Amino acid sequence: MKPVSATPVSFVRTLLLAYERYGVDSAGALVKAQIAPETLRRPDGTLTSKQLEVLAGEAMRELDDEALGWFSRKLPWGSYGMLLRASLSAPSLGVALRRWCRHHGLLTNDVVLNLSVAGEVATLTLVDQGVNPAMREFCLVTLLRNLHGVACWLIDSRIPLLAACFPFAAPAHAAVYPVLFPGPVQFDAPQACMRFDARYLAMPLRRDEKALNAMLPQALALVVRPYRRDRLLVQRVRMLLQSQAAAANADALAHALNVSPRTLHRQLQEEGASLQALKDEVRQAQAMDALRRSSRPIKQVALAVGFRNEKSFARAFRQWTGDSPAEYRRKAALGPSLDQTLDDGCAPRQ
Repeated sequence: MKPVSATPVSFVRTLLLAYERYGVDSAGALVKAQIAPETLRRPDGTLTSKQLEVLAGEAMRELDDEALGWFSRKLPWGSYGMLLRASLSAPSLGVALRRWCRHHGLLTNDVVLNLSVAGEVATLTLVDQGVNPAMREFCLVTLLRNLHGVACWLIDSRIPLLAACFPFAAPAHAAVYPVLFPGPVQFDAPQACMRFDARYLAMPLRRDEKALNAMLPQALALVVRPYRRDRLLVQRVRMLLQSQAAAANADALAHALNVSPRTLHRQLQEEGASLQALKDEVRQAQAMDALRRSSRPIKQVALAVGFRNEKSFARAFRQWTGDSPAEYRRKAALGPSLDQTLDDGCAPRQ
């Protein structure tokens, strides 16, 4: 498959400012990245992410600055590898990211990274306190992309973004941002940040020293590597079904999760689940709760949990519990002890 040329050439022009700052010739790096001079002259020119990856890697080594001229002082080659190594022993992603943010402040005070949690949403914030204005967009985009890639790598899972926000007007190449940050993108925001489901912070790290040593030579690939597996997908689908935030069909759920229906089914299969099984699980729990806690007619309970009629609901409920809805309600009304006994034996029958 031919690589897609979607990376704006303006990012390359910004990167080349670092060569100018340090008085180093960029010709050799451009040749290695296979970037022709005429490409740089086109206002709306594009190149592949691999070309930018190669050029950035060459620049970081030649200039001995992993910050590519963004900050008031260099970040020598190996600085971000050191941050990653310091985070690797953390018991969870949340601890690892907090370490990363704290240790990044030891490298430079030109940007401040912070992780915060409000309810079910985690926010990684990047505050600009002295970034070279000519390099600001490329700096903020790269730092957030890198941090997102590192987080995904540490737990070996795709982390869908609820939002990616930037404190500048939409650039001419704004159309590439949803590719760089899959999910809602906001410009003219108060500050740069990424938001995602806070439950990912509790996930344990799945990488060790051996994996780190194998990854570091290709570390820049973290910025562009798309992760297929989402280790919280089952929980996220279950939550949507429970909250009824989306209709109980694959198209609506896929749209809410920012994936295609085909991807949704494939990833659920990779996690050993299926959409129908999750629907049944949620319907069963909601139906049992409604029958225990209310006196609503069974027909209303059936409609409330997504069945078209009482007959199909009764058939499914008997498969789940061994009882009809009416029998389950009658037994549940006998008392908490019997109710608990019934609950313990209510697993769906194979």
